[in-house]
Amino acid sequence: MSIKSKKNQFEADKMNKIYESVILSFHGVEGFDVYNCSIPFTWRGKEYIYGRVEKREEWARSWVRLFEKTGRDEYSLVKDHMIYQLEDPYISIIKGEMILGGTHVRKRSGKIDTYYGYFYKGTDLNDLVYFTTGPDYMKDIRLVELLDGKIGVFSRPRNEEIKKKYGCDAMIGFTVIETLDDLTDEVIQNAAPIAGIFDMDEWGGCNQVYLLEDGNIGIIGHQSYKEAVEDGEELAVYVNVSFEFNPVTFKIKNKKIIGTRACYPYAPAKVPSLVDCTFTSGIVMREDGKADLYGGIGDSMEGRIAIDYPFSVPLK
Repeated sequence: MSIKSKKNQFEADKMNKIYESVILSFHGVEGFDVYNCSIPFTWRGKEYIYGRVEKREEWARSWVRLFEKTGRDEYSLVKDHMIYQLEDPYISIIKGEMILGGTHVRKRSGKIDTYYGYFYKGTDLNDLVYFTTGPDYMKDIRLVELLDGKIGVFSRPRNEEIKKKYGCDAMIGFTVIETLDDLTDEVIQNAAPIAGIFDMDEWGGCNQVYLLEDGNIGIIGHQSYKEAVEDGEELAVYVNVSFEFNPVTFKIKNKKIIGTRACYPYAPAKVPSLVDCTFTSGIVMREDGKADLYGGIGDSMEGRIAIDYPFSVPLK
């Protein structure tokens, strides 16, 4: 069954499993949108989130800034904090260090020339150190600490070679490194592809990855396709997905849609082609056993929905 058919079935059958649906509020950046955020996280006793900050009428001119939680679904800018010239931030904890990643867009003569994943690390949020760059034209690189202390690395190549070889517009790859010093663009580029995630003309990637108690890796990601509508405007449809990955056998299981744009409250889209787009951030566990799923909405706002825990075994 195609992802489009699965989306239609999910929206018909599963919408009653959305227990809460809200839009986050951000203060201190009036006149700017905040979207495609990291997951919320706690660091040294305070709750934070990194957000992509950009004016509605601008494109590829965004910054990543840190916000502190000041209320339920409410965040305020941490003033005088580092400003990163990145898009779509994400975080992970590797060997006790905070890892911040995001996409850096490079321009020439005012036009986008290429983009890279940038990585920062440290134990002081005020002094994260830039330490490596991902491959040319690759987004959605994610890291996770494994049971044996090694580091799992997920890649997301998207190019004509992938299209010709696999039929889909992008693949997800996986490799293992010993330390963060081993994280190079060559290592990421050569990550082995994981088969069976995307169908013809689809693309997507990992957004947040979690070590599970059985040693497998829980993936919260996005899956995307293009859809033509009556007026000729082609939509880029993004849905929130989850699946479990065995890092030894490279097998995936329990793959499913966990959220679509219709699950979140109304918010304007940055451009008409993104009216059916929710770019996944990740999940945060709740005290009631459910999970809060965060996602960008139409490249203009960040939303949260409460869902059933998506994996078959608990987080490690």
